[in-house]
Parts: sequence; structure tokens; C-alpha cells
Amino acid sequence: MATGLARKTWSVEEYEEMIEKGILDKNDHVELIRGEIVNMTPIGMQHAACVTILSSLFYELVGAKATISVQNPVLLLNHSEPQPNIALLSEPPRAYVRRRPTSTDIILLVVVSDTTLKTDRRVKVPLYAEAGVPEVWIVNLEEDAIEVYTKPEGGQYGKMHSVGRGGTVNLPGGLPGSVRVDEVLG
Repeated sequence: MATGLARKTWSVEEYEEMIEKGILDKNDHVELIRGEIVNMTPIGMQHAACVTILSSLFYELVGAKATISVQNPVLLLNHSEPQPNIALLSEPPRAYVRRRPTSTDIILLVVVSDTTLKTDRRVKVPLYAEAGVPEVWIVNLEEDAIEVYTKPEGGQYGKMHSVGRGGTVNLPGGLPGSVRVDEVLG
């Protein structure tokens, strides 16, 4: 008869303490998801280029109307501190000197996905919905599209649509402009 091993789940506070005390450091490419410390997948060339293109586009489009946070953690609930590729945040950068951005600060989270597409859809998107993140984009490098998730309710997004090459995606939250999918995908 097989028995399951007991797992220890971590709170955000415990996770932050491990970072503060040097138990986890910059060489540990990890994030906290639902209380578990999980390894992050290494970033490939196309993924990195896409993040750079998007961050550049966002700087042009939103300027000082939002804080553009690249590859930095956000605090979700008390058991998750994921590191989305890009977060557009409502407060000025200095607001985050002594605290992590939370779902109430987030205008948009962007996840660039190639090898992690299934995990992003099955784990990250529901986590973001549960936390009340108003809009999430998955830049789906496998299928050359941007998946747009909106209307979080009851741990899921009420609306999802995919925009392929030739299409555009409007910025959320009253931010000006739109992003051409072709420009993002290269």
C-alpha cells in the first residue's frame, strides 16, 4: 500500500524570510506557487526577445501612466509569489520599495510561454484569477498568438479570447494604445 509523503507548504512570509537570510538567493531560480517552492524554467532566446520587445512597447505606450515591472515577483494571497514576465502596475515605482505589488496594484500580467504553456494555463492562470488579477495575457509562442484572460470570478476567468498574427490587443485599465501581435512575436 502506497502512502503519500507529507509536504511542507510555505507562506509568503516564510519564503521572504528564506530570501532575507540567504537560504534562497539570486542563483536559485524559483518562485512560490500555492505554498510550494518551484523551479522556474530557463528562459530561451525567443522568450527573452519577446519580453524585451513587450517591455519596450509598453514603455512607449504607457510612459508614466503605469509602472512596468519586468521579471519581478508579485504577492498573491498568502501562499504565492510568482514572477510574471511583465506586470503593469497602478502605483509609481517608489510605492514598491518596502512592499511587493499585490493583485490590487496589477493592471495587467503578461506571461511569455513556450515550453511552459500547459502549466501556465492549468496552474498560473487559475491562481491569477483566484487572486483577482483583472487581466492576464499569455504570449503563446507555440501557437503564435496572445491569449487574453479577463473577468476573474470564482477562481477562473469568465472570458478568454486568442488573438493571432495580424491582430491587435488593446491595453487594459484605461491605458492608451494597443499592441500588434506580429510586433510582439517578431
